[in-house]
Amino acid sequence: MKKLKFRADITTVTVVVFIVCIVLVSVMLMQFRTVEQTDITEIETMRESELRALLSDWKTRYEDVAKQLEDTNKRIEEYNKTIEDNEAAADLIDDELTESNILVGKTDVYGEGVEVTLSDGDYSDVNASHLIDLVNELRYAGAEAISINGIRILAMTDIVEMDSYILISLQRVQGPYVVKAIGDKDYMSTILQLKGSGFVDITSDINVSLAIKNRVEIPKYNGELEIEYMQEVVSE
Repeated sequence: MKKLKFRADITTVTVVVFIVCIVLVSVMLMQFRTVEQTDITEIETMRESELRALLSDWKTRYEDVAKQLEDTNKRIEEYNKTIEDNEAAADLIDDELTESNILVGKTDVYGEGVEVTLSDGDYSDVNASHLIDLVNELRYAGAEAISINGIRILAMTDIVEMDSYILISLQRVQGPYVVKAIGDKDYMSTILQLKGSGFVDITSDINVSLAIKNRVEIPKYNGELEIEYMQEVVSE
């Protein structure tokens, strides 16, 4: 909406500049026409004092027109600067909006990262705790975006188990569970495989496979982001 407003401002400024230029040209043409309509014979019969007075009058008119031209040029420069500033402000707002949408998960993203696949073991099934532990460890390792079976995981995303089913943001998911994360692929893979503490190393009751990827694609969050309790702190 702000972008459209800036474009409307630019159009208005352009129209104003065009009108000012037309007015200035019209004034100058009127001055030239007056000169052309002056009777040359009449000028020849004028006395020196009258000629001096006439010359002084035309000099004053010329200076007035020159001053108008200078003022118009300054105004045009101001308009051009306003247009440039408005375009720069519009581009800045677009960049900030794009970055904000990326940070809150409202856009599809890609980047290097890891892909961890969980599947049921011989004696144990994947449960919500496995997914929660993995997501937390990926976040600790600096993951900038995470998804499970194509569902974007945000800070407020619920991962719960109900009647032997796993629900993610009230969506039922089934194994195998493919967890994708975008971030420093080498660092994340190192954290996940740390001896005695990494998720991949200590998880033995289910099947876990880790793949390091140069390109991981994660879809945007399709739900509604609602703020119910938070409010901005306004300094007095």
